[in-house]
Amino acid sequence: MKKILIIEDEESISMVLEDDFRLEGYEVEVASDGLDGLEKAADPEIDLIILDIMLPGMNGFDICKKLRSQGIQTPIIMLTAKGQEIDRVLGLEFGADDYVTKPFSPRELQARVKAVLRRIEKEPDDVGENFFRMGELEVDFLQYECRISGRKVALTAHEFGLLKYLIQNRERVIERDELLAEVWGKDVVVSVRTIDTHMANLRKKLEDDANQSRFIISIRGVGYKFASK
Repeated sequence: MKKILIIEDEESISMVLEDDFRLEGYEVEVASDGLDGLEKAADPEIDLIILDIMLPGMNGFDICKKLRSQGIQTPIIMLTAKGQEIDRVLGLEFGADDYVTKPFSPRELQARVKAVLRRIEKEPDDVGENFFRMGELEVDFLQYECRISGRKVALTAHEFGLLKYLIQNRERVIERDELLAEVWGKDVVVSVRTIDTHMANLRKKLEDDANQSRFIISIRGVGYKFASK
């Protein structure tokens, strides 16, 4: 049984989400303030975190940054205010895996949760190779680990998914729409800009100079390509 942590201070929203996810067969943990949420999020048994931005004690952005800085890569879906695009962009930059805009339907949120969990659980056997090395870059598809010069690089689930798909298809340019469909899933609706935000974060983590990319090449107006040499 998958365990979900809901960090939300609005009791009416928290109760509805808790009931809905329990009915779907999930185990649910709830926190109503940021500090309590941060403590509970460190539990390795948590499979996914639903994180509101505006929280007492510590806001969602700070929680997300803190968890990622500690090497905790539990998937995070952020709840953002309607029309606040900057919140969505910042959330992704700080390491969130997805976002849902308030007001939202429980069905939409459940679809996002299932899509993220499916992506993480997807077996890498269809990769054709379980390990990839190019120069100082090493990617272990079985362990979902990435290293640069032996140093482990902490990637979010989406970042790893993007890197994996680019490596799988390293002989061609991949359009943004294809990356969205393959990494986020065909049943999840996100903007093309989401790809660029995640790709920028990924390149920062992999490159000494993101403007002189050795691994991920941006093809203006089209998409991205993994450097094959």
